[in-house]
Amino acid sequence: MAIPSFFSLTLQFYPPSRLVPTRLTLSSSTVCCLSVDRPINHASAAKNKDISALRAVITAGGTAGHISSALAIGDELKSADPLAQILFIGFPNSMESTTVPSAGFDFSAIPTVGYSSSRPFLCFASFLRFPLLLIKSTFESYKLLREFKPQIVVGTGGHASFPVCFAAAIMRLKLVIQEQDSIPGTTNWILSLFAHTIFTPFNCTVSNLPKRAAAKCVVYGNPIRQALRRYVSKGAARVSFFGQWAGAVSDARVVLVLSGSLGANAINIALLNCYLQLLSEHENWFFVWQTGVEAFDEMDSLVRSHPRLFLSPFLRNISVAYAAADLVISRAGAMTCSEIMALGKPSVLIPSPHTDEGDQERSASLMADIVGSKVITEEELDTITLRAAIEEILGNEELMREMSERALKAGKPDAALDVAKHIISIVKPEDK
Repeated sequence: MAIPSFFSLTLQFYPPSRLVPTRLTLSSSTVCCLSVDRPINHASAAKNKDISALRAVITAGGTAGHISSALAIGDELKSADPLAQILFIGFPNSMESTTVPSAGFDFSAIPTVGYSSSRPFLCFASFLRFPLLLIKSTFESYKLLREFKPQIVVGTGGHASFPVCFAAAIMRLKLVIQEQDSIPGTTNWILSLFAHTIFTPFNCTVSNLPKRAAAKCVVYGNPIRQALRRYVSKGAARVSFFGQWAGAVSDARVVLVLSGSLGANAINIALLNCYLQLLSEHENWFFVWQTGVEAFDEMDSLVRSHPRLFLSPFLRNISVAYAAADLVISRAGAMTCSEIMALGKPSVLIPSPHTDEGDQERSASLMADIVGSKVITEEELDTITLRAAIEEILGNEELMREMSERALKAGKPDAALDVAKHIISIVKPEDK
């Protein structure tokens, strides 16, 4: 059974509001969000809100792909019903435990099942602990659901999603799940048997689910967050990175390099060995380079300062970076690929070889077929292949236009809105 591993989607930060190129330095405030735990009295909250307001639990965890999709759906539910009560449930001391509260949603934690829980039989210790941890986590999920009394539970995959959704199935609550990949992961594959509706990104995803689940599938694409769909002018975006000088360069070309939230070493090294020569030979080229947190200090010490280079561990607002870009170089995470299509960006994809069951290789292959993305495997990746791919695309206006048009045609920017509308339509009979 394939288990999706979702990718190199980054935590999103705004670039600093300076009018000159700069490098970001890391501090504790840069890379973490401090959230103060506070008790959430779900019962009293329900009494104080309009009784007709939507009450939904959303659960996701483990990777940025699962969490980003969940937040996108939550954003749209809140937009559709500002009085909606939405509770996110996940694991403590996890990516979701910091990302979700910082996005403005309530968050409750359940006991961790274990990071090897996706394949518990590969480790004897995990094999022994897994059933007990799962029962404990499911029981705590049951208590939270009983207290919050949601009208619907939404799962977007990841380890934290299973106990919550399984508890919802036991309680006979309405359950919907959203899968991000072409081949569903173990969690969503099992939960599809209990779900009321399954939202999928591709038609091929449906055929990889159990036969009895196929009739419950709706193909909407992958939800992307509202911020990515808001219009940002290319000129303003470039000024935010390079100052007013960027607007004065005729026929400027901006390359956005996304090396993941932690840093893809192979991408960083390949670019390190050619960026300076590319900038010297092409006076209208600019680079916005996200190194990843763990790689930033090393890259910062090796990369020479340049007025047409913006180096950062994280990009606070990825929508601004996308708006500035003419070409995106990235891993091939499912959500990243969905963003590239929705925004119509030409791309060079370097799929990670370390994902379960070749998830990123499949995504990259789909992108090459559908939108014409240039794919470089990590084995093939070096300074020569990366440079050749960049020059091939940026040096060919017709190719760039074709890649952009194909991406926009294949993209589904309103997927989150469509999913949210469908969720509300499922709940609506209960509100009558």
